[in-house]
Amino acid sequence: MMPQIALPILIPLFAGAVSLVFWRSRGMQRFVAVAGTGSLLVTACWLLATVNHDGILVMHMGNWQAPFGISLVADLLGAIMVVLTGIIGFAVALYSLASAGRGHEKFGYFPLMHLLLAGVAGAFLTGDIFNLYVWFEVMLVASFALLILGSEKAQMEGAIKYVTLNLVSSVIFLVAVGLLYGMVGTLNMADIARRLGALEDTGMVDVLAMMFMVAFGIKAAAFPLFFWLPASYHTPPVAVSALFAGLLTKVGVYALYRVFTLIFNQSPGYTHEILLWGAGLTMLSGVLGAAAQFEFRRILSFHIVSQIGYMILGLALFTPLAIIGGVFYIMHHIIVKTNLFLVSGIVRRLRGTYQLKQLGGLYRSHPWLAVLFLIPALSLAGMPPLSGFFAKFIVIRAGVEAEAWGVTFIALLVGLLTLYSMIKIWAEVFWKSPPEDGDVDPYPAIGQREMWLMTTPVVGLALCTVFIGLNAEPIYSLAEASATELLDPSRYIEAVLGEDREVIP
Repeated sequence: MMPQIALPILIPLFAGAVSLVFWRSRGMQRFVAVAGTGSLLVTACWLLATVNHDGILVMHMGNWQAPFGISLVADLLGAIMVVLTGIIGFAVALYSLASAGRGHEKFGYFPLMHLLLAGVAGAFLTGDIFNLYVWFEVMLVASFALLILGSEKAQMEGAIKYVTLNLVSSVIFLVAVGLLYGMVGTLNMADIARRLGALEDTGMVDVLAMMFMVAFGIKAAAFPLFFWLPASYHTPPVAVSALFAGLLTKVGVYALYRVFTLIFNQSPGYTHEILLWGAGLTMLSGVLGAAAQFEFRRILSFHIVSQIGYMILGLALFTPLAIIGGVFYIMHHIIVKTNLFLVSGIVRRLRGTYQLKQLGGLYRSHPWLAVLFLIPALSLAGMPPLSGFFAKFIVIRAGVEAEAWGVTFIALLVGLLTLYSMIKIWAEVFWKSPPEDGDVDPYPAIGQREMWLMTTPVVGLALCTVFIGLNAEPIYSLAEASATELLDPSRYIEAVLGEDREVIP
């Protein structure tokens, strides 16, 4: 019995239920938010340590053995993603104590946050393709409710685009699951991988692969159906934006890594070529969109899209070094992107706006905030010795070794344009003199306690970024071990099915 596999799902579900019980107690909901996400982080670290020591862990629900029952599976990639979920959940919960308004808390902010974290953890740990769909829908329901908290016009417009495209993705995903079940007669991903390799109808397998690619590509905000993200992520409360930026699209990326290393690995010359150019166009369209923006969170939202391209590039190249780079990039980006959104929230709390043209002078009045911005900003752009440098270096080196010159050039160009966007934010928000027109009324002065609550998670995530940059070797080793598991699906299949069964070529 390995309870640490189920606890990352059960803890946020239980915390959400307790928050509902204490619906009228604001203090209790806040306590449960911090305690629940802290417990999730501790359990996630326990899970990662166990997987790293003992190998892939499996739990069969109801003691029904695979492939007949529902299985929870924790390999290194899944465990890493759960740890990152715990880190981001805890940071956002702490930040929310100062940033979430009473109105948002009154309408279920914290229970919805717990539900979202449960959905994310469930998606990372499920070994069943249909249950992956279920956890996606749990995330969709929770994220849509969080997105419309406040019911402002911009929120509703963004939410409609968000939910429409994600529902299209869900329909494609569900149809693909149904067709896949009709072909192989099982929903267990390990059993699907074993049986799919024996099928002679490779044309239908390629069709299914494309359906899953489109479904997960939409959820990952990959080109060309990414426009729902920059239309919606800048509209909710900033803590919600940070939570979305760190985790939601990465679930789509994780799903792509899972199915295209475990299930649809028969024709990499076909599917991965499409992924390759999709990655390049995702990088380019995202960074060009960011260059045209002058609203803090919209710039960051477009850069989510561009950075997703690097992660997909690692999968598309499908070499050991490329997969290592992709996993490393995911770890780096989740922390950095969440932190940048949290910094933007502090800026708005100080100046009352996200519009770059209406900001300025923060370097003089709050030099510590300028430093806290520069750390994740320069890391996002790939400047040494921060985490983003090593993440980009590994992926680009993998592109050079694979002689994918076109997309490698795009990756280098996007890095330079990302640096341009970060310099633009720095110049407009921190360096230039503040505007004198008086159009924007700053928020009331932030109390010492509020500032501490908002700054502490930003400092913590910045230290994580510096730590990864200065200790890249152990992080690389962890990513390398994860890539080894992904490129050898027989390990996963054997762990889940309980016998030595390899994918039939």
